[in-house]
Amino acid sequence: MNMDSLDKKKIIPLIRSFTYAITGILTALKSERNMRIHAISSIVVLFFSYFFSITKIEWLFVLISIGGMFALELMNTAIERVVDLATLEYHPLAKQAKDLAAGAVFVYAILSVIIGIVIFLPYLLSLF
Repeated sequence: MNMDSLDKKKIIPLIRSFTYAITGILTALKSERNMRIHAISSIVVLFFSYFFSITKIEWLFVLISIGGMFALELMNTAIERVVDLATLEYHPLAKQAKDLAAGAVFVYAILSVIIGIVIFLPYLLSLF
């Protein structure tokens, strides 16, 4: 087995996994209202981050907040889909699973808003 065929055997599955991940993100953007809200909010936050020339550390907090929010929203959507697949009937545990996942997203959203206030409020106040 030469090196070229070995590299192809490793690269093709890697490319497929990236394709699946991108497909998942696009599916969530198309089908989930909250994911679209997060995307629009992220664009606004990135614009203000650039506009105010925030520091590198502030950029890190902003990017971690945005990335974490997307990741949690994707996990929440995945949990909802799996629960819906597992049972078509109402079940208290299915409701709890969905509520817990939504709660995780909510907690992170609150944290992200607090981070945004801490970072952007001084910049906004300096405008006045």
